[in-house]
Amino acid sequence: MSRAGDRGKALARWLGTGLLGLLLLPMSLSLEVSVGKATTIYAVNGTEILLPCTFSSCFGFENLRFWWTYNSTDIFKLLIDGTVKNEKSDPRVKLKGDDRITLEGTTKEKMNNISILLRSLEFSDTGKYTCHVKNPKENDLQHQATIFLQVVDKLEEVDNTVTVIILAVVGGVIGLLIFILLLKKFITFVLKKTREKKKECLVSSSGNDNTENGLPGSKAEEKPPTKV
Repeated sequence: MSRAGDRGKALARWLGTGLLGLLLLPMSLSLEVSVGKATTIYAVNGTEILLPCTFSSCFGFENLRFWWTYNSTDIFKLLIDGTVKNEKSDPRVKLKGDDRITLEGTTKEKMNNISILLRSLEFSDTGKYTCHVKNPKENDLQHQATIFLQVVDKLEEVDNTVTVIILAVVGGVIGLLIFILLLKKFITFVLKKTREKKKECLVSSSGNDNTENGLPGSKAEEKPPTKV
């Protein structure tokens, strides 16, 4: 009786795990939002900056809603709010909280781009910019991604001197190792040829000694027989 009970519990756990996996699978394959690889971007005061945002969905979308928000230490505001009817239409802006902002993206041809351009930057624009997307086709599933904008007086030039020195040193070491290997092979080749010549010389010298001593196998001149 206890074995049957244990089997029943094991089956229930297996079914529960399977159902949980089926529920989580659509979520893992559903809406995704990205603002690129960089988590922080820099821009010069008085210029403009493109804040990137793209989304993807394995289930498609209808009447998708998107909006951008700005958040600093003491300010939170809605920058832009809009919708996308379907995959064949471009985004439509319903609300814009800043006249300096324009929507630059397109959702046609599977671009799914809802990036915004912020003009006439000010130092007060420094802060977190979050791109939000909600898809009714996925039970109003919502995702967002955040990028940090730092407005500066001027962009600092990156000093590559240290990098160049390191690359030069590494290149020099690699070149030296290659030279040593080639030199080693050359010396080995010369020594081998020297040994072969020395061996030939010894063999030749040994043959000459045998000839002079008249040993068997030598080619010493035969002396004429002594006349009686």
